[in-house]
Amino acid sequence: MSLILPANSLTGGYEIDNSLRFNSGSSDYLSRTYGTPTNNLKYTKSFWVKRSGLTDIAKGFIFSNSTNSNTDYFYFDASDKIVLGNNITPATTAVYRDVSAWYHCVMVFDSANATADDRLILYVNGIRQTLSSTISQNSTGGNQSGVTYEIAHQGGQSRYLDGYLAEVCMIDGQALTPTDFGEFDDSGIWKPIKYTGTYGTNGFYLDFENSGSLGADQSGNGNNFTVNNLTSIDQTTDTPTNNFATLNPLSTVHTENISSMLSNGNVDYTPSGDYSIVKSTIPFGTTGKWYVETKINSAVGGSAGLGIQRLPATSYATNSLLAYQCNDYCYDYTADGYINKGASSPTAITSGLTNWTAGDIVAMLFDADNNEIKWYVNDTLIYTLDLSTAPDGYYINDGEWVFALFGYAGDGTFNINFGNPSISIVSSNSDANGYGNFEYDTKSGYALCTKNLAEFG
Repeated sequence: MSLILPANSLTGGYEIDNSLRFNSGSSDYLSRTYGTPTNNLKYTKSFWVKRSGLTDIAKGFIFSNSTNSNTDYFYFDASDKIVLGNNITPATTAVYRDVSAWYHCVMVFDSANATADDRLILYVNGIRQTLSSTISQNSTGGNQSGVTYEIAHQGGQSRYLDGYLAEVCMIDGQALTPTDFGEFDDSGIWKPIKYTGTYGTNGFYLDFENSGSLGADQSGNGNNFTVNNLTSIDQTTDTPTNNFATLNPLSTVHTENISSMLSNGNVDYTPSGDYSIVKSTIPFGTTGKWYVETKINSAVGGSAGLGIQRLPATSYATNSLLAYQCNDYCYDYTADGYINKGASSPTAITSGLTNWTAGDIVAMLFDADNNEIKWYVNDTLIYTLDLSTAPDGYYINDGEWVFALFGYAGDGTFNINFGNPSISIVSSNSDANGYGNFEYDTKSGYALCTKNLAEFG
């Protein structure tokens, strides 16, 4: 298996301000038609991707050429390997399942190269990956006049991307290396640098910084992309240089497919089937105050709850509720609002609290410095839980605390806002460091992102 070193999640150096969030359920993609290329036998593509949908080709497409018989594509297959297409399908031996991190990919097409293994090259986070096959010498690439190039979609198919893209560019006529786009820091972490070279005739650079023109090319070539089903809400500040928490489809004790319940870059949760728990990809800091908002997008039918869970957690697969044989605490919507704590069965700390309804925003402030949690509904404080006696759950451990939410089919749909919401925000509040976009004041709390964690966590 090819070596993959971690991508950047630290501060400092070159900063990437924005990414674009793609949702397969909304058929989001970008497209443009190529002109006459500088060299259709040689080009380089570079981009950063943060995956959301796993083990599903229909949610894993990064790019394709929809009108070229020599289809040029890049996608994650059902086993989470990368497939590169050019008549044949060279695939990686490595798999890429980390939904909490950004991957930097550089694909080099150089089919005139006399060395077979160097005609199609893939680097991930600065490391060359092993491909299962090679391409023929002088194979015609996808960089041809009249070819429609699509980002986050396979032309003619219902295959899109669930995930985030940043710093997407193509260099027409050059076979470059990853060091043109990134570098290793002293700790061995791969970090982005600014590309300073030329782009060639069909080359482009998409930085997604203009919310009113998300397909704007910044290379100077004017090779702008048509925007399909994307709006300004899909522009985010979740980037390789400031990685925000999302919901983790892999972190579950439930038997059902959690990934199928998540959408919009894994910040929307629609429970299905039996009870299920979803958790944040990034733990709360061991110090500091951390703020999260959850919009109740539809009426809650029976029981749902949001709070914290300490990892590792254990729960029965048929009863995946917070505070059910787990070390956790939650604000539980029932006929009579509860704050529950983990025990051999849910144990109420208090009851008679405000119940939620469609349109409510339930916020949580996790205060690691003062060992407490505060829950708010529509900016009104509902309850303060003193954690000074915690943990007293059924399973005691010293693991990290994560944001957690549980639900049941028909128990509502939820938009979770760690700072990059999938819904429109009216008031637009950021934390004290200027990060995040929240409906309400963060009450001295911080967005759950790597820059804040580096400072406070």
